[in-house]
Amino acid sequence: MSRLIEVSSFGFGHDPAPTAHDVRDLRPFRDPHLSPEFRFLTAKDVRVRRTVMATPGVVDLLVSVLASVDAYLDAEYEGPVRIAVGCTGGRHRAPTVAIALHAVMSGFIDTARDMHPSLGALVLPYLGRGLAVSLSHRDIDKPVIQR
Repeated sequence: MSRLIEVSSFGFGHDPAPTAHDVRDLRPFRDPHLSPEFRFLTAKDVRVRRTVMATPGVVDLLVSVLASVDAYLDAEYEGPVRIAVGCTGGRHRAPTVAIALHAVMSGFIDTARDMHPSLGALVLPYLGRGLAVSLSHRDIDKPVIQR
């Protein structure tokens, strides 16, 4: 039987955080929205993903989320482990980190490496673990929050 992990991204500026075992706030990290060239793009664009993943501290935060997931997987808890990552609008930082988490835990080594070179090694402990990892983006396609 596989263990279910639900990874979601959201924007605090649209609605409150979803219910999750672990909710992470990416608002303190540099926001691509502040750059006009990125404002109307989303994490669906490779340039956005690479910019977010190159932000100091983002990979460290991702590693800490993986440690949290591992702790829940080690517990006797039988239900799905829910992880939610949020930023202001839910279009850049949060979906990028959610995509990276999904890639690592799903064993998608090429996707993980493409996002950041150090993520490839993080995939190895998740290979063969029988995890079913879902990914959703609540607010990625909502209008840009004007600020």
